[in-house]
Amino acid sequence: MTSTSARSGMPGHFGIRIAKADKDKLVGELDVDDRHLNNSGHVHGGALAAFADDLGGTLAALNVLPGFRTTTIESKTNIFRACLPGGLTGVAVPVHVGRRMIVLQISIYREDGTERAGSMPHSSTVTACRLPHWPSARA
Repeated sequence: MTSTSARSGMPGHFGIRIAKADKDKLVGELDVDDRHLNNSGHVHGGALAAFADDLGGTLAALNVLPGFRTTTIESKTNIFRACLPGGLTGVAVPVHVGRRMIVLQISIYREDGTERAGSMPHSSTVTACRLPHWPSARA
């Protein structure tokens, strides 16, 4: 799965792109602009967490059978230093894929390839629960 086209919802609003994806690794990209910054001009921690959560959720969905969906039940984020505007790359990998739970680790890197924000999944750890799929609520 590779998606460079526009995405809907929050990922589309934030400009999150999926560069490469399979069930063992997902790579996403985010070009940081003014909408992602806090008052001091650094990337807002919530923007980093949202980027990591979207990548983790997308990868979790690739690891369930048809007829099932996932939902995040826990998200832990560590921010190791301030981020300046620019391109970010997020890499999500599964740590555990079980019958009911999926644990993912996401690391976020700067354009120059250095870590921006630790591990689990940017540093963040996302735990997702596998649930039966229900019919769409949209008409």
